[in-house]
Amino acid sequence: MNSHSNKNITGKSAFISLLKQEGVTHLFGNPGTTELPIMDALTDHPDLNYVLGLQEATVVAMADGFSRATGRLTACNVHVAPGLGNAMGSLYNAKFFGSPVILTAGQQEQGHGLTEPMLYDQLVPIAAPLVKWAVEVTRLEDLPRIVHRAAKVALTPPTGPVFISLPGDILNEEGLLDLGSTTRVDTSARPTDEVLQSFAERILIAKAPVIVSGHEVATHDALDEVGQLAEVLGAPIYQQTVPYGAHAKSESPCFMGGLPRVQAQARKILDNYDLMICVGADVLRMSVFSEVDPLPESMSVIQVGLRDWEMGKNYPTELAIRADVKTTLQSLVPVVSSMQSSEQKTQANSSLPELRDKNWYTQRERHREALLGSADFDARPIDPELLMLQISESIPDNAVIVDEALVSGATMLRYLPYRDSQSYFGLASGGIGFAIAGAVGIQLALPDRPVVAVIGDGSSMYNIQALWTAANLELPITYVIANNRGYRILKERLIAFHDNHNFIGMDFHSPELDFVSLAESMGVKSRRVECAKDFPSALKDSISSKGPTLLDVMVDDGFGNR
Repeated sequence: MNSHSNKNITGKSAFISLLKQEGVTHLFGNPGTTELPIMDALTDHPDLNYVLGLQEATVVAMADGFSRATGRLTACNVHVAPGLGNAMGSLYNAKFFGSPVILTAGQQEQGHGLTEPMLYDQLVPIAAPLVKWAVEVTRLEDLPRIVHRAAKVALTPPTGPVFISLPGDILNEEGLLDLGSTTRVDTSARPTDEVLQSFAERILIAKAPVIVSGHEVATHDALDEVGQLAEVLGAPIYQQTVPYGAHAKSESPCFMGGLPRVQAQARKILDNYDLMICVGADVLRMSVFSEVDPLPESMSVIQVGLRDWEMGKNYPTELAIRADVKTTLQSLVPVVSSMQSSEQKTQANSSLPELRDKNWYTQRERHREALLGSADFDARPIDPELLMLQISESIPDNAVIVDEALVSGATMLRYLPYRDSQSYFGLASGGIGFAIAGAVGIQLALPDRPVVAVIGDGSSMYNIQALWTAANLELPITYVIANNRGYRILKERLIAFHDNHNFIGMDFHSPELDFVSLAESMGVKSRRVECAKDFPSALKDSISSKGPTLLDVMVDDGFGNR
C-alpha cells in the first residue's frame, strides 16, 4: 500500500467506505450493541442504503436474493454469536446458490471477549463451514486488505459468501489507513482451440446426445447460447433436476422441460440417449434415496462450467472443461457447425419438428387443455394446479417469480415460461424460508420488474418478518400464499414411505394461521381468495399496487379437508 494515500479514519467509517469501494449499494442488517459503531458511521454515508430486517435469517435471505438477481456483491451485518446462529439456515441457502455475500457480525472488543461476556463466542468457527473464507480482524491496518480480499473471494467463481468478524475496538479505533483498491479475477475464458475441437468431435460421434442445462447457464446469462447448440445438433434440452433458476428458454423448440428429481423417472428419460452434455448443471441431484441409479450404465458424460467440484463428483466424466459456459458455447457452436457432415446437418434439421411435437410448449398446451376441460372455478378450496396455470397467465411478461410453494407449486413449471435468466428463482438448497425474504432483495435489485412470490403457508412462516421490511420500504411485491393448512409434503411422504396416515405435527388447524391479519399487522395489504374465479383479478390488482400485497389463497390440501 502506498503511504502517500494514507488518511486518518476510524475503523467503522473505513469499513463502510471499503464496502462502497467494492460496489456495495445496500447493507442488509439487524443491529445490536456490537454493531452500534457501524450504525453510528452510517450517518456520514447516506449513499449506502441500510435495509432493516427483523431477524438475522431474514437479513441474510434478503441479501442472498439481491445477489441472486444481480450477480453483484452484497453485504449484510448481524449481531454476535446468537445472531450469526440465527443466520445459518439462510447462509446455507446462499452457499448452495453461490451468492457473493459479505456477511459480517459485530464482536466484543478484543480482550473483553476473553472474559466471555454475555453473547460472546468465537464467530469464525461458527461461520466457517458455510462460507468460502472466514476471518476476524485483529488490527485496524488489516481491515482494507481483509475487505478487499473477501470481495475478491466472494466474486471469483465458484462464487459464494464470505464472513468477517468485526471486534468493537477495531471499529472504534482511529488511525492512518490506505484503503487500497479492488481486485477482480476475470474467468470469462473459453477452452483452447484443441479442447474445443475435442469437445465438438465427441458430441458429433454421439448418436443421441442430450443437453442438461443448469445453474451457470442462468448466472452467466447463456440461455440463448445453450439453445443455439441444441438447434445445431437437433438435440433436446432438459433442465437440471432441481429447477431453482431459469436454465433455458422455455419456448425454445428444443426445450423439453425439467428432468425429474425421482431416480426411476429420470432414468427412463435418459435411457433414450448415449451422451449427456452437462452445461453448468448440477449432475442428477436427487432428493430421497432410491435403489435405481438415474444414469444409464452406457451413458457418457461431458461437463463444462466453472464449478469444478461438480465435475466427476458422482459419475465419471469423459470431458471435464473448467470454463465460462457462455464464452465456451459462443466458441463451440461455430466449431460444431463447421465440422458437421451434410448428413448430420440434415439429420439435425429433421429432428427439430420431432422435438416441437413433444417439447415443453406442446406439453404445456396439452396439460392446459386437459386442466381447463375439467376445471371447477367455483370450487372451494382451489385446485393447486389450476392456481399455477392462473398465475402463469395473469402475470406480465416481465414478471419475476420467486417460488417456494413446494407441493402446491409442483406443477408451476408445467405452465410458467422462462423468458430470461432473471425471470424465475426457486428453492435451491431445499432449506425453506428463502422466498418470502429473498423477494425483498430481488425486488430491490430489479425495481423495474414486478415480483410475485408464490410460497407455501409452512415455508412462509420461517421468515414471515420480511413482510415488515417490504412494507417499510413500500416495495411492490405480490405475495401469493398457497394455504393448504399444513405440511402436505410431509403427509404425502409419510404415506408413501411408511404407509402411515396419522399426521402428527403436520397440521395448522388449531388455530389456523390467519395470513390476512398477520400481513396487515405488518403494514401489508391483504385479502383471502377462496375460489379460482376470483383469483386472476385479485392477482392483477395486487401487481398493479404501489406497495406490497398478500393474497391468502385457500388451496386443496389433498386429503379432503377444508
